Amino acid sequence: MLTRMDGAREDEVSGETRMARKGSRPVAWWLIGCGAMVFIMVVLGGLTRLTHSGLSMVEWQPLRLLPPLGPEEWEAAFARYRATPEFRLVNSDMDLEGFKGIFWLEFIHRLWGRAIGLAFFVPLVVFAWRGMLAPGLAGKLLAIFALGGLQGLLGWVMVKSGLVDRPDVSHFRLAAHLMTAFLILGAIEWVALDLLIPRRAAQPSRAVSTVLVLTFLTATWGALVAGLDAGLVYGTFPLMNGRLFPDDGADILNAHGAVQFTHRMLAMATLAAATWAWVKGRGATLAALAGLAWVQAALGVATLLLGVPVALASAHQAGAVALFALAVLALRLEVSLRGDRRSSAAVPSSPERRGPP
Repeated sequence: MLTRMDGAREDEVSGETRMARKGSRPVAWWLIGCGAMVFIMVVLGGLTRLTHSGLSMVEWQPLRLLPPLGPEEWEAAFARYRATPEFRLVNSDMDLEGFKGIFWLEFIHRLWGRAIGLAFFVPLVVFAWRGMLAPGLAGKLLAIFALGGLQGLLGWVMVKSGLVDRPDVSHFRLAAHLMTAFLILGAIEWVALDLLIPRRAAQPSRAVSTVLVLTFLTATWGALVAGLDAGLVYGTFPLMNGRLFPDDGADILNAHGAVQFTHRMLAMATLAAATWAWVKGRGATLAALAGLAWVQAALGVATLLLGVPVALASAHQAGAVALFALAVLALRLEVSLRGDRRSSAAVPSSPERRGPP
């Protein structure tokens, strides 16, 4: 009797496992769609920053989905903005129409964040209800969802820092907000690739791991540059106004020149690491990684030399996200391919048949 019950339980478990495996591809493509939405979100956030639209909404109302609907609501929203340091110190001559121009981009940015939350949570519940999530996957996805909630809170904490006594947000909070988005994107992509590409027991190469870490650090200092408007100083390359080093101190977290210098050095290190990874490993993915690193470096130099035009600066930020995502892909492929090679090497060759004695 116990044997029959154990067999029934094993059949039930194996059935659930087969169902989860069958549903892995739809889950993976859903995650890839969510990752694309996160990519768009980061680009929208960069445009919001570059157009100085981020401080136009002075209240955090996460459950509100509609903009001001009539003249009275628009006047009330504009009145709240007129009480901010940005209006008093920067935009004191702005009228209601000008306010609407910066309001809409920030509104779309926030609304898109809510859309990501819904696009992630609702299918997650459906997949879990239908038994399409492999063991352990639900916990990972809930952790990503929680990180997304933290991201929304960080966004408001960042905005709030620019509503007190100065017309700019904290560059540290801006960096935390951006890098949390990178972490969310990386986690979504890694889980999706785990579902699409079988994992092998192997360690990725140091070259690709180095590219990923350097890309993340370069983007972090890029966010500090953006938060300090440090891209508007030392607008020459490769020298910094004719000097090897900036002359405003060595504080790589606060001094405008030192922060930009650190961003430059990290970018060059990323470019060198991506190129070396391709030379060492070859392959289409590593070639694309190295090529994109060169394009991203060129965009950065052009953005600096031309005085940070919005279109170029936005493309530069989008390039950073794309480079990070491609590095995650290269790292995940390394885990699989190196594991395949090890597995092949570990399988002993079949012994030659011998004739009868």
